[in-house]
Amino acid sequence: MKNLLQINSSIFSSGGQSTQLADQFVATWYANQPQPKVTVRDLAQDPLPHLDAQRVLAFFAQPEARTPEQQAFVAESDALIKEIKQADVIVIGLPMYNFGIPSTLKAYFDQIARAGATFRYTENGPEGLLTGKKAFVFATRGGLYAGTPLDSQTGYVRNFLGFLGITDVEFVYAEGLNMGDSNKKTALAEAEQKIAMLAA
Repeated sequence: MKNLLQINSSIFSSGGQSTQLADQFVATWYANQPQPKVTVRDLAQDPLPHLDAQRVLAFFAQPEARTPEQQAFVAESDALIKEIKQADVIVIGLPMYNFGIPSTLKAYFDQIARAGATFRYTENGPEGLLTGKKAFVFATRGGLYAGTPLDSQTGYVRNFLGFLGITDVEFVYAEGLNMGDSNKKTALAEAEQKIAMLAA
């Protein structure tokens, strides 16, 4: 049985184009797997707190020295880490907002990037602990950014996942969605064709 974790970061939840592309992939993937398990984390419906000093201190504190409040902060992060550790496949719906990733996704990333849990420092530098996973990222943009200096998402997301040990990452783009109905229709159709191929 394979486990899939779907992370939706559109502020429009299930109405977002990135979510809808991710949903299409997951539906096809699900139909082609024996006894699959899918977990969906919608960051619009269930947003996570952004990183602050209290949470950082809780993460760094020795377990026996944590206050009840710090224990609650760590327990929330531990639950997210357990969820992604159990996943064989990770699917991220990724819209572009103001040239960057959604702040809710950054909050999620900050919660799962924990030394000793998802990565560790060695004499040779950091080592990711979430190895053996495959990630699919469905990136939707109003304009055309892939392959240009304005695409701040691809490198960042690829580098972050790689830092945690997830190095097998496939990006699917649907761009120009705000550049007229014809461009939108073509971009979505091309993304859907790639989804059908990847999820089969």
